[in-house]
Amino acid sequence: MASSMVTSSQPPGPPRPNLAFRRLRGQRSPAEFAAAVRRAAREIGEQVSCDARYVGRVEAGEIRCPNYAYERVFLHMFPGRTLTDLGFATRSSVRGRRSRTPEDAPPSCTTIPAYATGETRGADEPYDTEDTPDPYGAHSPYETHDNEESDVLRRAFMTSSGATVAAASLSPLGLAFDAAAAGRPVRRVGASDANALEEAVRRIRLLDDRHGADGLYQRAAAPLRAAYALLDAGVTRQRTADRLHSGAGELAISVGWLAHDSGRFDDARSHYAEALATARVSGDDALEAHAFCNSAFLARDAGRPREAVRAAQAAQRVGRSLGSARLMSLLALREAGGWAGLADRTGCEQALARAQALYERGTSDADPEWMSFYGEAELEGLEAQCWSTLGDWPRAARHARRAAQLQDPHFSRNIALYTAELADDLARGGRPDEAAAAGMKVLDLLKEVQSSRVQTMLAGTARVLRPHRRASGVSTFLERHGSLPRTA
Repeated sequence: MASSMVTSSQPPGPPRPNLAFRRLRGQRSPAEFAAAVRRAAREIGEQVSCDARYVGRVEAGEIRCPNYAYERVFLHMFPGRTLTDLGFATRSSVRGRRSRTPEDAPPSCTTIPAYATGETRGADEPYDTEDTPDPYGAHSPYETHDNEESDVLRRAFMTSSGATVAAASLSPLGLAFDAAAAGRPVRRVGASDANALEEAVRRIRLLDDRHGADGLYQRAAAPLRAAYALLDAGVTRQRTADRLHSGAGELAISVGWLAHDSGRFDDARSHYAEALATARVSGDDALEAHAFCNSAFLARDAGRPREAVRAAQAAQRVGRSLGSARLMSLLALREAGGWAGLADRTGCEQALARAQALYERGTSDADPEWMSFYGEAELEGLEAQCWSTLGDWPRAARHARRAAQLQDPHFSRNIALYTAELADDLARGGRPDEAAAAGMKVLDLLKEVQSSRVQTMLAGTARVLRPHRRASGVSTFLERHGSLPRTA
């Protein structure tokens, strides 16, 4: 039976916070409560994609009435209560719809795909239980658009050993699938699962270094969902549990970076927040510092420089105990980027000086594994970005040129990034011919690198160069750039 699409004659008022639901969460964080919802769903054979963002939307009153899948889960979690007791509106009052009879509701055993709203919809229930559109659009942090692939990846995490994962092909993302285990229930997990998770993090980072984020993001969301399912499955040893928490958090950051680099800032923010929550639940200072580090970088790119400064300073507070001068150097650079965004030249210069001094202390065994990208080239590249933000184009160009020259050839994406930075700084600094030559190098690199960040920078450079078509090489660059396929 198709559900009615008749809406109320009166427009809905502003959402009212769901205080009853908030009280039921108690002292648990949104991420912890979301994990409890997913566990309860599995207990009754449901499939929901609950995350901290969904919990926040419920508590904010944006979801007045959950869909049938969530309704069954919530009533299972809180037996004896009704939807009204949980702070929701009655189904009949939402958008003027009549109440459904039990015969109208989808059966509880139906397999239902997950959608970008963070809810699992019933078969006859289009987006009719929410009052506001999803601010994250079609790219939910925990969803892909290929549910069959998601199932394969999820089962791979739960059934494959670390050795199998490491040896498997890269399709999809190097995770193997044991078809005989497709119907096997989730078991207690162990060290082999932690190995598999850590290997997936390394593999995603390697692919990003070589090829950029755009082609990876959708595939990487499914392993992330599988990683958090592992945390819910039960672990016998505390050391394994700690490794799983750390691995899941690092994977959330890696997937967040893929979202960040491909221009999905809202998705990236959600992933980084999930990693931060995981760090705090497990008391993992290294993971917390990493989450704050990436959050600072994202805030700078998203035009929130004051937030970037605060996040970088928070990362430095928690990172001091880790004993890594190189980590503290990178965090000082993140702070410098925030000060540059605030046009605070003094604050930026002070943070840059700290970053340089800390970098010169050298490497140590305490340096995190994820910092393999941070060498002299990255130091120069991030300083170039600071001077560019402050409008000192000649100084920015000097550092960007040095960054591109110093970068290890393995990091194709970073070479493209630094060269794009150089092209933009040269263009804005009144050197259009040199800018066009650098831009041509970036166009060559885009054959193997897919990065919306790089493409966005190059598009900005092209706009700056258009009035200088008569300069040597500029017209050729603009024509070649104009022939690039437009990304969605």
